[in-house]
Amino acid sequence: MAEAGKRLAPVLALVVNAFVWGVSWWPFRALQDEGVHPLWSTALIYLVAFVGFVFLRRSALPELLRTPALWLLALAAGLTNVGFNWAVTIGDVVRVVLLFYLMPAWSVLLAWAVLGERPSPAGIGRLLLALAGVATVLDSAGTGLPWPRTLAEWLALMGGFSFALTNVLLRRLDFVTSGSRVLAMFGGGMILAGGVALAGVSQGAVTALPALGAKGWLLALVLAAGFLAANLALQYGASRLPAHTTALVMLSEVVFASLSSVALGAAELSTRTLVGGLLIVAAAAWSAWPGKERRAGAQ
Repeated sequence: MAEAGKRLAPVLALVVNAFVWGVSWWPFRALQDEGVHPLWSTALIYLVAFVGFVFLRRSALPELLRTPALWLLALAAGLTNVGFNWAVTIGDVVRVVLLFYLMPAWSVLLAWAVLGERPSPAGIGRLLLALAGVATVLDSAGTGLPWPRTLAEWLALMGGFSFALTNVLLRRLDFVTSGSRVLAMFGGGMILAGGVALAGVSQGAVTALPALGAKGWLLALVLAAGFLAANLALQYGASRLPAHTTALVMLSEVVFASLSSVALGAAELSTRTLVGGLLIVAAAAWSAWPGKERRAGAQ
């Protein structure tokens, strides 16, 4: 019973993270209606979270600055936020979330490259199943290869790869304190989103940050508090569970995002999207199936 309770806590923490990310598309779109590009929203939110966390955990900043491995975590987390937050603001939410959660494929490849976990035949099978699901989602009724055709689709794939890398790095960086890992993720979101936003403004692709009214600041503060809780939950859960278990639990975001976006008219559930989504979810479920290798590794 005690062992089950110890495993339940990190699983629930990941569900909290998935819920926040699953419904975050709405406040990002609300901020865009206020004239704030999602890149500026992301940079502002993580600036607030970064500064607030430095005050709460002053020892985390020196550890972040002297640990280069944390800088890679910051980069991965920053790219995750740039990709996902921008994509759900401008694209079909369900398609974006499905493409973002190509975690079974990325997890197989990254666990091999970063953790030295050579993929088994079953791992290769999950990779192929997930890729079949993505091809189905991206297929445009015989108009060419199933390839990303919109900025939102490319951003979702990039963000999903970065998120898988973030989860793998959280396991790799278990030798540093949780506070420094969280601060690295906040710093990455702040710097990457702000840097891309500034580059976009210089090229005329992103509007300059407007003055925020009371509604805008309220939305930004709510998002900052939500992502603070979500990132704390993610680093707690992902650092205590195998990568394949994390991938499965985090798929609950698909449910949260689908229900909320369809209810509010921000997505359409076509037959093609449903079939592709089922293949992607099936690949993730397969990755968490308690096979012989995992039971042995858990002993």
